[in-house]
Order: sequence, then C-alpha cells, then structure tokens
Amino acid sequence: MVRPETALPVRASARPGLLSPTLDDLGVRLGPDGGTLRVWSGAADAMQLLIFDEVDLDWATETITMTPVGGGVFEASSALLRPGARYAIRVGGPHGPGHTFNPQSLLVEPYSRGLVSGSYGDWRSVVVDGSFDWGSSQKPRIPLDRTVVYEGHVKGLTKRHPFIPPALHGTYAGLAHPAMIDHLLSLGITSVELLPVHAFATEPRLLQLGLANYWGYNSLNFFTPHAPYATAASRAEGPEAVLREFKGMVKLLHEAGLEVLLDVVYNHTAEEGIGGPRTSLRGIDNRAYYRQTDEGVYIDETGCGNAVNTSTDAAARLVLDSLRYWSDEVQVDGFRFDLAVTLGRDARHSFDPAHPLLTAIREDPSLAGAKLIAEPWDVGMGGWQTGNFGEGWLEWNDRYRDRVRNFWLSDIDYARRADTAPVGVGGFATRLAGSSNTFSEERGPLASVNFVTAHDGFTLRDLVSYDVKHNLGNGEQNRDGADTNRSFNHGAEGSTTDERVLATRRKAMRNLLGTLLLSAGVPMITAGDEMGRTQRGNNNAYCHDSALTWLSWDLAPWQEHLFAHTQQLLRLRRDNPALRPQRFARLGEVIPSASVMEWFDERGETMSSERWNDPAHRTLQYLATSTPEDESPNRVLLVVHGTEADTVITLPDIEGAVYVPLWSSADETPIESAERHAPGDTVPVTGASMLLFRVD
Repeated sequence: MVRPETALPVRASARPGLLSPTLDDLGVRLGPDGGTLRVWSGAADAMQLLIFDEVDLDWATETITMTPVGGGVFEASSALLRPGARYAIRVGGPHGPGHTFNPQSLLVEPYSRGLVSGSYGDWRSVVVDGSFDWGSSQKPRIPLDRTVVYEGHVKGLTKRHPFIPPALHGTYAGLAHPAMIDHLLSLGITSVELLPVHAFATEPRLLQLGLANYWGYNSLNFFTPHAPYATAASRAEGPEAVLREFKGMVKLLHEAGLEVLLDVVYNHTAEEGIGGPRTSLRGIDNRAYYRQTDEGVYIDETGCGNAVNTSTDAAARLVLDSLRYWSDEVQVDGFRFDLAVTLGRDARHSFDPAHPLLTAIREDPSLAGAKLIAEPWDVGMGGWQTGNFGEGWLEWNDRYRDRVRNFWLSDIDYARRADTAPVGVGGFATRLAGSSNTFSEERGPLASVNFVTAHDGFTLRDLVSYDVKHNLGNGEQNRDGADTNRSFNHGAEGSTTDERVLATRRKAMRNLLGTLLLSAGVPMITAGDEMGRTQRGNNNAYCHDSALTWLSWDLAPWQEHLFAHTQQLLRLRRDNPALRPQRFARLGEVIPSASVMEWFDERGETMSSERWNDPAHRTLQYLATSTPEDESPNRVLLVVHGTEADTVITLPDIEGAVYVPLWSSADETPIESAERHAPGDTVPVTGASMLLFRVD
C-alpha cells in the first residue's frame, strides 16, 4: 500500500521563460537503464515518484524522492521506469490562498503518454515507448483554398456503420476502415476534424443523471489518446497499443490523401472548480496552472469551473509541448482550439493577439504547415474576438453562420408574417464573398472557417425543422443549450407528414449547404449533415452517447439525394477556382489568386446602393472571375433569390459569354443540364433558391 514520506527536499526557486531550456524534456525520457521523470511546480517544496504493480494499482512497488534541479523542476530516475510501467506523483507545498497541495494525493503526471484507471477518478500514468513504423506515409498538406473540413466524432462516425465490422464500431480503427474512407473520399472532403481525443472524463453530475460526457470537452491529460475509442483488443493490450491504433488511423487516412485535425481543449481541465477532482494540475501547482484572484477564487472564463492560466510559462509550455507531440510524433495535420481566447489571455486576464503562447504556436518549427483554427471566443470579459487572431490563424466565423442562417431561415420566417423580409441582401453578400469586413486584407478570405452548423447546436436537418430547442433529455429542464438558433421549422415543429413542409425544408437545407460550399473561405461540414441527420431538436447533445448522436447509415431516398447534392457542390468548388479565392480583390487592380467580383440585380443591371439594403429586393447575381497563379482562368455566376415568391432573372450582358447551368437548389436531385444561355436571356428562378452557372 502507499505510505507517506516526510523527509523531502526543498525546491530551488526560479521562473523560466516559455521557451527556456529549463522546461525542456519534462515527463519521462527513456534510456538504456530505465527512465528519468522531470516535473515542474513553481511552488512545491516536495515531490515523489511512485511506481506501481502492473496488476494492483494500489500497490506502490517503489517510492522515490524527486530532487529539485532548478527552475522549479524536480527529477527522479529509476530502472523501473520502462515501457508499460504504471506510475504517479505526489506533491507537497505551502498552504494559503490559491494553494491546494495534498502530499497524499496520487496525481497524473502532466506529460503522460498513457493512462490506466482502477476506478473512477483513480488514475495512473503509464510509460509509453511510442515506436511506430510510418512507412512512406506523409502529411497530405492540402492547400487552404482546397481544404474542406469535416467535423465528426470518432465514435459517432462509425458506431452504426453497416459495412464496418462490429469489433471496429466506434473506434480509431473503424474510422480508418475502407468503408469509412470511401465515404469521405466519395463525399469530397479533404480534412477530418475530430472532436476531442485527448483522454477525458465524465463529470460526476452527469454520472448521477445516468448520462455521459460524449463530446469529450473535459480533458484529463493533453498527451494521451482517449482509450475507450480504441478497439477492445488494443485496450486489453494497454496504452502502447491504444496509441499504436491511433497512429495507424492517422497513417491510413494520410495514405488516402485525407488530413487529420484535432479539436483540442487546452482552456480548462476535468478538475472543474475548487472542490472538484484533484487529479493532476491542481495538486501540482494550482496557483500557477489555473486563473484565480489573489484570494484563490477561480476566474472561470470557460464556463467549466476553471481556466488554464497560460500567462504562466509552464502552463503555456505544457500546451505548446502537447501540440508538438501530436504534430511530430503522431503526425496530425492541425488543430482546432476550443475557446481559444482563454489561451491568449495575459496576466491581467485580457486577450492579447500577440500573447507569447499564440505567437509560439504560430512560429514553432514543429507546427510549420499545421492548420491552426481558433474558436475565437470564451465566456469571460472581452471574450468575443472574431477576426482578431492575426496572421497564421484561421477562425471559426460565427458572423458568417448567423448571417447565412438569418438570410435563409429567420428572414423567411419573418417575411411570412410581415410580408417583407427585415433586411436586404447586402450583409449576406459580404459573407458570401469572404467576410472582408471581419478579416484583414493581409489575412484574406481563407482566414475564415465558414460553417452553418457544428457539433454544438442544431444539426442541419433540425435547423430547418425546429423553432426551439428540445433538450429535456439532458436533465437540466431545457435550460441548457442556445436559445437563439436562427432556425425555422417551416410550418410544423419537428416530425411531420406534410409534404409541402418537408419539400420546403429539403430546399432550405440545399440552400444552406449551397451557400456554405460556394462561399469564399474554408468550409466546414458537420458530419451527418450531408445525409440529413437529426438529433430530434436537441441542440446541446453533449451528454448523449447513444443512437441520438451516432450517425445513421440507413438513408431514405431524400437523404441520398442530399448526399448527392453535397457531392456535386464539393466537386464544383474543386473545379472552379473562382469560388475559392486566396486573397481579397482590390477595385481597379489585378490581385493574383483573388476573384474579381461583380454584382448584378435580377434585371442583370449593376447593383445600386439602394438595392443592396432593400428588403423588397433580395435577388442577387454574383459574377466571380478568378485570377489564378497556377490554374486555368475561370468565371462563375451565382444567383441568389432570397424570397419565397418565384421570379425571373435576366442574365448580365457580358460580351461573348455563354452561361452553362451547373447546379440548382430547387432540384430534388442534382441535374446536369444541356442548356446554354446567352447574355440577356431570361431564366425562371424558384422561390428561395440558388442557381450556379459557369461562364464560358
């Protein structure tokens, strides 16, 4: 059994810089005679390494006093620190505001590559060798203008897939199965963005309700892959096999030409608020790792009980080293940073786009070429920072999401009741063209990650089927989840047999997908939206690990048609560089890799300033002409009709042009038309729909 030790050394005090060599080689480093463990704590006065029996996780076979070696780092070596070894640390330190040391607590070492547990909340770190044969596998390095992100959940993607063996359902290996890869490739996406795969835990509150943390935004450790997503065989073999399975998934996706992006949660941990679990950072140096007042009260800018204090060098370095590990040793292609504003807060808790950590992430050689996507907000003061992350960063564009939803859903709902929409087409056009009012000219349209839905909120199908959230199953009396969804049920709440309502909903989904995939910027599709997935109106399904959240592959004909539309839209995006400019155009100049944009009304005349904002005129013709550097020149005309009454447009009078129809959201199935139109021709347009032409 574990026994307390008393005679422990006093630390050497120092505060190293973020990139100081003092913070190098933290965690376990293996050598020919075992391993050496290095752990940082700025306030600890004693630290121990305990090594446990491989079977009995309560039996410490060796307890070693760790030696302070300067800069707040403690070190210990042991021949027993070899691959597979189970270990923990205990840390002693002063009492007082902000300090929560308990020398009896067994703690997860922050740089652990593997974890095992004997019971809930009782974790042991595991030494992992990490050897893996990558063969000739390489990162695909998809250019940003060709990138299409597909946000999905490791388990949810494959749990119900009929052509994946049951033993692989819901696993890393299942995601790399040929049946899943075929789906991703046939759809046309380039980059799979996985909801959190760092080891995480379910909150005690959810366990009491019989629920689970499904999404995974509750990290235990920043280096260990979540073991329950591995196959039973890998889990039985141990953390080394779990990591090997994860790397095997990355390798196979890379060989198929697909990138792997990770949704990473560095802004808070599973230790929650004071009084919550003490599993790692809280017991190692609570004041250094978590934001708090001088009195030790947590400053919770995440809404999750704590906020990691990246204004301290050790906390920032922990994040940076984790990113380096996943990029170098696990070969992932990029990261989406959950509540990224928290990571960029300084010692005064204010957001700084030049924060040392944000700068280090952008400039680190290990992360060169990695896609860095910020969720540009948190819940603290000054937490909304869309557009402010600077060069090298992409950002989730919530302004895009809201404007597109408004245009196709809430504005249409308003017009049904008031006989006119509340706004014209101008704001929508700005988003369509790359959000130049949000992102600087230097960053360009590709700084914007455009999305209409995400894991958090309604699915695409629910967005057009529900006016309000239906979250009673979450156990919070429907109080959780967003109240403002900019959704529209089109005449019936939820399930209905009214074919007129259903047909209108299907067209609305095609309008939303069409806008997303034909807009300038980097599009992100939420997994299942291409097949009309529903969560029955739950817009915060984070706590449901069930058929409610797993993708269904049993598709009705209309769902297969929606998938075909998504395929066609992605193919058109790929084939027409005018739809994916890399830079903003500048009036009167030729900017390489920009798209020259011309705007016409329904009569084919140049848009007047009055018509941009006139709610009675929500029909727009958008002509984009590419100025490519490494592709053939290209021109497209996108027609947007934002009212429910049918209309007729006159095609713009462009000398020598031939308009070739490519896609229409009014069609239930994608139709390849043999028609050709000349300038000045009139074309009928169905109410609330879109048309795309190539201009030859």
